[in-house]
Amino acid sequence: MARAATLEEIRSGPVSPSDRINSIDALRGIALFGVLAINVVTIFRVSIFERFLFHQPTGSPIDSAVQTILMLAVDLKALALFSLLFGAGLAIQFERLANSGRRTALLVRRLAVLLAFGLIHLCLIWNGDILTEYALAGLIVLPFLFGPRWLLAVAALASLGLYLAMQAFPPPGLFPSTAAMAQDIVEAHRIYPTGGFLDVLAFRLREIPLFAPLHAYIFARTIGLFLLGAFAWRTGILRNPSHHLLFSIAAACIGLGAALILSEAGGFIRVGRIGALAEPLGIILLALGYGAAIIGIANLDSGKRLLGWAAPLGRMAFTNYLAQSVIFGWIFYGYGLGLFGRLGPAAALAIGIVVYVAQVLFSKWWLLRYRYGPVEWLWRTLMYGVRQPMLLSQLSHSL
Repeated sequence: MARAATLEEIRSGPVSPSDRINSIDALRGIALFGVLAINVVTIFRVSIFERFLFHQPTGSPIDSAVQTILMLAVDLKALALFSLLFGAGLAIQFERLANSGRRTALLVRRLAVLLAFGLIHLCLIWNGDILTEYALAGLIVLPFLFGPRWLLAVAALASLGLYLAMQAFPPPGLFPSTAAMAQDIVEAHRIYPTGGFLDVLAFRLREIPLFAPLHAYIFARTIGLFLLGAFAWRTGILRNPSHHLLFSIAAACIGLGAALILSEAGGFIRVGRIGALAEPLGIILLALGYGAAIIGIANLDSGKRLLGWAAPLGRMAFTNYLAQSVIFGWIFYGYGLGLFGRLGPAAALAIGIVVYVAQVLFSKWWLLRYRYGPVEWLWRTLMYGVRQPMLLSQLSHSL
């Protein structure tokens, strides 16, 4: 059993609740809704590959509207926000451990533990996992944190440039073939709604090679956004935000990003490879705009009251993300309610909203009593090699 943390280890350890930046936690909590909405509508409800083969929204007018809005305004933007926040969080940890002789070892262990969680989640719970990709990208980004701020900016631009180049010039043979995706869709509709846990598990493992290219296509973007998030933290814009600057960035990025995405969706950009760059570039810009706007609002007095509900959810994002996989797996797969393929986007989103609201309430209740969410506590305990104080009363007595 891990020993209890000493007073010195507590002070040099994870960020305490009083030291956290609520605006970042609120942004993470809001981004989690975007991730939930896309996951429940496009991956848990049906096969993810249906979105690549069936481009036009189907179903009732409300289903079509829900799907269109999610694709244009939310899809991949919420995940990009999470990437930015993960990079900022890694930079915060790096800075906090500056006086520790174990800084590199602790951060590598932090990412190694995340990788272990990701592989368990990927193989046993849900193959839409993003944690494995984040852990691997974090290990690549970590050495750059030892460099100057300009290096983070240059590396971020280079990584994002590589990502955009891959969209314009896709590597041949990397993406699954149309036949492979069509076959997977047929098998998914046969196994997911009726199969027992072992049947679903076996099929989930068979799907992993088809999912891997999807991660390969955005891996450079993930690295670039990690670096950009770390750069944003180093500039001080997240800890001491200038509202005028943030709202100017938000307006510019949202306006340009929305224009690019709507132009691509409407077929207005058709010149050579430019059209292939419009949507991925628009996604990055929209994510930056959303993040700047929410951080700016959350740092206003009125914004703190408006968005304060999301901060506890954001502090427990790891726990809530994994819990969503367990809950939606039970709702949509055959070992539970077996609703896979039987609901439209609107009904699936309604279920997702109910789950999200329940998590908002649970997170607030939990953090009134405990220092961390349960998975966050385990992550930190494994990272530091000492049992972290869990109860808020334990922390106050220790200090």
